[in-house]
Amino acid sequence: APPALPRGAPGDGRDPSSLSAPRRSSWSPVAVVVVVVSARSALAHGPIYIPRPGPGSPGGPPSLDVTVQGSRREQCREGALSLLQHLRPHWDPQEVTLQVFTDGITNKLIGCYVGNAMEDVVLVRIYGNKTELLVDRDEEVKSFRVLQAHGCAPQLYCTFNNGLCYEFIQGEALDPKHVCNPAIFRLIARQLAKIHAIHAHNGWIPKSNLWLKMRKYFSLIPTGFADEDLNKRMTAEFESTPLLKEPVTPLKEIIATAGHPVVLGHNDLLCKNIIYNEKQGDVQFIDYEYSGYNYLAYDIGNHFNEFAGVIGLLKCWLIKKLEGFFSRCFIFFYENYVDSVSDVTEKEVEKLFIQVNQFALASHFFWGLWALIQAKYSTIEFDFLGYAIVRFNQYFKMKPEVTALKMPE
Repeated sequence: APPALPRGAPGDGRDPSSLSAPRRSSWSPVAVVVVVVSARSALAHGPIYIPRPGPGSPGGPPSLDVTVQGSRREQCREGALSLLQHLRPHWDPQEVTLQVFTDGITNKLIGCYVGNAMEDVVLVRIYGNKTELLVDRDEEVKSFRVLQAHGCAPQLYCTFNNGLCYEFIQGEALDPKHVCNPAIFRLIARQLAKIHAIHAHNGWIPKSNLWLKMRKYFSLIPTGFADEDLNKRMTAEFESTPLLKEPVTPLKEIIATAGHPVVLGHNDLLCKNIIYNEKQGDVQFIDYEYSGYNYLAYDIGNHFNEFAGVIGLLKCWLIKKLEGFFSRCFIFFYENYVDSVSDVTEKEVEKLFIQVNQFALASHFFWGLWALIQAKYSTIEFDFLGYAIVRFNQYFKMKPEVTALKMPE
């Protein structure tokens, strides 16, 4: 993540010609492996205090009236120590170490710990500038809580005025060396199927907000920039294309959403949002800013877009082979989780393959809009406009191919 992307991160070298996404979220791997123990095992090292939820949020994480200023390290420390008075009152403030993991594309993330072993680390995430335009923070916390309740997320310690605090997960963020490993691929499919199989509460039938959010982003597309060079690039790239006139409705018509299951999805499965624990033989997903109910195949299609970008746009035959393998694994695990075990048929695999490609098209459009908005408001040094151009170019390149796909009889 800027100002210098960490080792192995998507987008190394800031080359917008790669589909590799800029870091949208707050995680970044560091040279040392930070081990954070759960509340249960941490009792051996000293009690972990979690304040009772405040009025109006029964069973939820406490909401602390603290604002952490993130522009200077001294301000970060002062705000973080205010939070730790509630979360770790037995810690001596003089002994607390703060480590800034990344300035992030969207947020700033700080690890707080005592001692050299870093056995108990409290992560403090400070929301980035204008991120309320892109992220529904209430929905993020709701998704976080649901995923935590089902063992699919770390412990959420609290929220505060401009961020939240949570547990650090042990493991290694995925990088290109992992991408084509079938064993890890299978773990990703299993974890995604587990999340997608989480049922909505009280028989409520969920609806996807994909199109609603896309229309919102479309309405926020900048018409100009303060930077004259950006204005010239914007004009040169988009004046002769239908991009800014491309309505969302035709995209909806391309994608056969009728009868397609709506599930709780992560919706931002960058490789760096997938943490692999080799010792335990599992993966966990992190960063839930875009989590929420969405079409099942969108999560997979979006993951493959990011996945392909990490290794430089895989050849079509390899993508199809891997998608077929992933689809077969996903269907198997998903049916196990929903107690509908049966042999996975070729027709099922082909159907999901087509749906994944359709929603991959929607993913390109979605993140292209996102990048244009970031180009206007973000204070991070990253070529968001160049990234938007890449995503939209891929959208228009894929569109005829995806439109030609036909569902099996």
